[in-house]
Amino acid sequence: MPGAVEGPRWKQAEDIRDIYDFRDVLGTGAFSEVILAEDKRTQKLVAIKCIAKKALEGKEGSMENEIAVLHKIKHPNIVALDDIYESGGHLYLIMQLVSGGELFDRIVEKGFYTERDASRLIFQVLDAVKYLHDLGIVHRDLKPENLLYYSLDEDSKIMISDFGLSKMEDPGSVLSTACGTPGYVAPEVLAQKPYSKAVDCWSIGVIAYILQRLHPALDGEGSREEVHL
Repeated sequence: MPGAVEGPRWKQAEDIRDIYDFRDVLGTGAFSEVILAEDKRTQKLVAIKCIAKKALEGKEGSMENEIAVLHKIKHPNIVALDDIYESGGHLYLIMQLVSGGELFDRIVEKGFYTERDASRLIFQVLDAVKYLHDLGIVHRDLKPENLLYYSLDEDSKIMISDFGLSKMEDPGSVLSTACGTPGYVAPEVLAQKPYSKAVDCWSIGVIAYILQRLHPALDGEGSREEVHL
């Protein structure tokens, strides 16, 4: 496994807990766990994505792609990757800590957004996605669960997260892998036709609609899972 997902800032650690003080579990996924931790040297709080290397067997390419994308981007509305460590049987992605929760949960709490608040939020998402597209990166899984508030403040900025399905476009190539989350996927993806970075714009349109009119998919019964279609 070492080297399979190697990046320019790849680091080895005998014990990651010598560097970071692990605190609370922030969330869990199919292959990872996200931990609130404190850098023992700087006292900076971070979110650490802990991934068991055994769980990555056969999926090394996907993780390599995600790390390559995260290394390439730096934008105020995108959750940043600070470092990567390998320690024992795990990979540790040291991520910027954002503490405001998912847009999904705030939509459910508020019911709907005013036009002013919705436009402010969508402007931030569009600015970040334009930045990604200018770099040749397509996110492919934009949805309220992957948009995080930086803080609990009412006027907190929004941050794009989770680049697990993202893809860097090769010059002259087209995308064809059917992936994403039902309800937010563009028609050409569902039809299993070649597509472009415009699929992200479709997803943003769906989110903009939901912000002002709570969609049945967000009433607690809809799927929150990403899928390979």
